[in-house]
Amino acid sequence: MNKILVSACLLGNKVRYDANDVPTESNLLDRWNSEGRLIAFCPEVAGGLSVPRLPAEIQNDDGGAVLDGTAKVFDNQGNDVSENFINGAKKALETAQSNNAGIAILKEKSPSCGSSFIYDGTFSSVRKIGQGVTTALLERNGIKVFSDLEIESAAEYLERMNVK
Repeated sequence: MNKILVSACLLGNKVRYDANDVPTESNLLDRWNSEGRLIAFCPEVAGGLSVPRLPAEIQNDDGGAVLDGTAKVFDNQGNDVSENFINGAKKALETAQSNNAGIAILKEKSPSCGSSFIYDGTFSSVRKIGQGVTTALLERNGIKVFSDLEIESAAEYLERMNVK
């Protein structure tokens, strides 16, 4: 049975920067949780950031560039929090690998967890195409990432994985 790494905020844990959650109503998540398949994880907290914390955004590129050292993550006061994001991503990868999680379902738009969109680094609520730091690291290591808007697609992917 495949395990699934899931953004803790999607499961009702108040770990977001504003000390809130964004619980996701999903029969699939409920079923997987009852089967013991979900691994709740917040890379930002695991990387040493507090709850609450200042909002942060990737400037000049996306999570892959942060991993490569060509972009940085800054909070809205100008503090470089890139190392926290990189460390959290590494811990997410370790957690996924040690639990044999082949996929992750992560919160879209997050500088850690965004899989299709992140904010543009201006703190003006403008989105851009890109991945967060954790998503980039997981995908570089063969773990397929789906957003909280793609839970049905994640289920289809898991079914295909089990057939093989």
